[in-house]
Amino acid sequence: MDKGSRFRIGIIFNFTRGWLGGFYYYQNIIKALDFLEDNEKPEIVIFYNKDYSAYLKDIKYPYLQMIPWQFPDIYKGYLFSFLKKKNIFVDEMIRTYKLKGIYPVNDNPLPAHKTIPEGTTGAAWFPDLQHKFFPQFFDKKRLWLRELRLKITLKNASDLVVSSNDTVNQFNRFYNIPTRLKIHVLQFVSILHEVDLGDFEKIKTDYGLPNEYFIVSNSFLKHKNHFVVFKALKVLAQKNKKVHIVFTGKMEVYPDTIHIDLLKKYITDNGLQQNISLLGVIPREHQLCIMKHAKAVLQPSMFEGWNTTIEDAKSQQLPIIASGIAVHKEQLGDGGYYFDPENEYELAQLLFNFDGSGKQPFYGDYNERVKLFAKTFLNIFQ
Repeated sequence: MDKGSRFRIGIIFNFTRGWLGGFYYYQNIIKALDFLEDNEKPEIVIFYNKDYSAYLKDIKYPYLQMIPWQFPDIYKGYLFSFLKKKNIFVDEMIRTYKLKGIYPVNDNPLPAHKTIPEGTTGAAWFPDLQHKFFPQFFDKKRLWLRELRLKITLKNASDLVVSSNDTVNQFNRFYNIPTRLKIHVLQFVSILHEVDLGDFEKIKTDYGLPNEYFIVSNSFLKHKNHFVVFKALKVLAQKNKKVHIVFTGKMEVYPDTIHIDLLKKYITDNGLQQNISLLGVIPREHQLCIMKHAKAVLQPSMFEGWNTTIEDAKSQQLPIIASGIAVHKEQLGDGGYYFDPENEYELAQLLFNFDGSGKQPFYGDYNERVKLFAKTFLNIFQ
C-alpha cells in the first residue's frame, strides 16, 4: 500500500504547556499504531504549535507528516466559526490534507454534522470530570470555561473519546448525553520498549538515592494528593520506622504556588527531609529507570481519568500501590495494592510492611495490550 492510499488521520498537537501527560498521551497513540501490520497503519498528520516542536523529536513513525500550525485564539475562533458557518478550528486542516479523521477536536462551536465533511470523523476528547468532584481545585474562570466548552462539545460533536468506563459513568451521571453522540473508551498504554534506561547505579549515585525507596511520579497539583504521602511518612517517622520516597514531576509551572509552599513547609516542619527526594522534572529515561528499581510505584491521586504513571508501571510489570478510587481499580484490577486516599495511617502501614514478596503483578501481554490500544483508536474513525 503506498502512502497516498492510506487512511489519513490528523493529530492536533496543542496541549496545555507544561502538561507532560498530554505529550505522552499523543506520543503513545502514534507509537502504538506502529505495532500494527503495515497494511493497517494509517498516515498520520501532526498539526503542531511551533512552541512545542521540541516534543516532536522523539516521535518516530513510517507514515508521518508534521505541519506547523497557527491555531486560532479560542474566543475569536468561536466568533468567526459562527460568522463563517464552519468550524475554523479544524476546517482548513481537514480540507487541505483530505483527512478521514482528526483528533482531538475539542472546540465544536457548530454541529459536526453540518461542519465536518461527510466521510470524516472529528472526535473530541475530554480527560475526566474532575471539576465536578473537586471544583475547589479550579479558579472560577477556568471552571466556567471548562464547563462551557464541554457543554458545547456534548451538544455539537459527533464523537467523544474518554479514557475509562468510570468516566463514561460520570458523564451519564452529570449530563444528558444526546443520542447521536458516540462515546468511545480509549484506554491508552505506555509504549516503553525502545527507551534506554541507562546505568542504574550511576543514576542512583547522581541523584543521591538510597538502596530502597518508593516512587511517586506526578505533577504537583492538589488532586494528586501528595499530602497523604507526606502525612504517612510523618506517621512512620513518629514510630521510628524509616521509609524513603522519591518524587518526580513539575512544581514550578503551576500558578498555585501556595500549595507548593505548604508542601515544602510540611516537609521542613516535620523533619522529613531525609525521607524524601524531590527530583523535579528529570529526563524520561532517568525517571523510568528509577521507577524500574523502586520497591513499588505509588499513585495517591484523588482523581484521574486514566493515569499515565500507572500505565508506565504496568508496561514494566511493576508493583503498584494506588489510592482505591474507581478508575485505579479499572486500570489495575486485582493487580494493585489499594488504600483509602484520605487515610495516611492505612498508607503508612502498607508502605512499611511492603516487601515485594506478595503477589507478582502481571497486567497482560505487552504487545497485545498495545495492539488493542492501536486498533481501538483506529475504530473510532473507521
